[in-house]
Amino acid sequence: MCEIKALNRKIFRQIGLLADRMGIEAYVVGGYVRDYYLRRPSTDIDVVVVGSGIELAEALGRELKTRVSVFKNFGTAMLRAEGVEVEFVGARKESYTHDSRKPIVEAGTLNDDQLRRDFTINALAWCLNEGRFGELVDPFEGMYDLEDCIIRTPCDPDITFSDDPLRMMRAIRFATQLGFDIEEETFDAITRNRERIRIVSRERIATELNKIVLSPRPSIGFELLELTGLLELIFPELHRLKGVERRGQHAHKDNFEHTLKVLDNVAGRSDDLWLRWAALLHDIAKPQCKAYDPKIGFSFHGHEVAGSKMVPGIFRTLKLPLNEHMKFVQKLVFLHLRPIILSEEQVTDSAVRRLLFEAGDDIEQLMLLCEADITSGIDAKVKRYLKNFELVRAKLKDLEERDRIRNFQPPITGEIIMQTYGIPPCSLIGEIKEVIKEAILEGEIRNDYQEAYALMEKLAAERGLKKTNHKD
Repeated sequence: MCEIKALNRKIFRQIGLLADRMGIEAYVVGGYVRDYYLRRPSTDIDVVVVGSGIELAEALGRELKTRVSVFKNFGTAMLRAEGVEVEFVGARKESYTHDSRKPIVEAGTLNDDQLRRDFTINALAWCLNEGRFGELVDPFEGMYDLEDCIIRTPCDPDITFSDDPLRMMRAIRFATQLGFDIEEETFDAITRNRERIRIVSRERIATELNKIVLSPRPSIGFELLELTGLLELIFPELHRLKGVERRGQHAHKDNFEHTLKVLDNVAGRSDDLWLRWAALLHDIAKPQCKAYDPKIGFSFHGHEVAGSKMVPGIFRTLKLPLNEHMKFVQKLVFLHLRPIILSEEQVTDSAVRRLLFEAGDDIEQLMLLCEADITSGIDAKVKRYLKNFELVRAKLKDLEERDRIRNFQPPITGEIIMQTYGIPPCSLIGEIKEVIKEAILEGEIRNDYQEAYALMEKLAAERGLKKTNHKD
């Protein structure tokens, strides 16, 4: 009897019995096998068939009375059963041309198919045929690499990475997600073949970057990207943060290392992909904003403004979405110094109102980012900042409850001003609205229609405007 709990699903026995009837071999291979031994959940199942994967999938679909999706161009078929997705493919061997990562495919043996896999831990296979059900096929000692927490290629890593350069990103991504080390020769091959990454589409690179960003400790991945030379090729803006400049007695911190600490801090508190991207980009403009004064040392004035302007270009280049997610990251980069500045000074109601007004519903994410941004090695300084952040949070809560500032629109609109004074659209309307808004943010009047209307009347009178006969 098979002792592998992951094979307890009825569907595996059904696949094996059908394969026996058809006189072919069928194996579960890859991530599902790997994740079982790593005790990680997995519902995506890949079945390799020494024969036609499509024919076996269609036979199973008829038996289960379920729909089978066939992709003839790729030689694959997929169906859903028992809450899992099973993809079938015929065993194959691959060859590549130098200018493309799209393989030339032909039918092959199970060993051919395992050999084409990216890493030994992804080449593990369980047989599903009745006589060998649950037997592990591990020709490249992937189990030893799992036990030793090693990422290694089944064949010559230079061939593996030159054939499909995306595998270099995948090696780093798996090392980051699993906390594994990349075997020395495999690591060196990534460095040697790094220029080959240029033939990989930005979309595929972005997918791997996002998986690194979502890892438990994303800093591992970005450090590996930097060490192998890949970071400079795929994300030069982040690469440029690295390094420390010294002049006389002055030096600034390594902004690359600082950024990765902030990213890890955020990762420890939030699974939000875009908040993590905001952490990664919060200081991205520091290299271009760096200035030196012999009296005070290095400064990076305006890097939050410059950084927010860089965000759309970076997202466009990396093929990340140019939608509300990009705008969220842009907003947090722009505002990330504001709570820190508040925490360094006496926290005034008007300053907190303005922060709440500008951050809106993203205020909690902004505060989390700013708390993560405190990476000083001086404990007293960290405690002081965090204590002041508590005060900022308390004021935010109090003012939100009292003044309803978050996402507020001033109660006096342009239409009200035009109707009241019978004037067409003009700059005077914007001027009056701005003064009313500022008065609310400064706490001079409440966020209240009657108080705002009274101020409008005063401002209009000062500007020589007279009411029409229109009723209020």
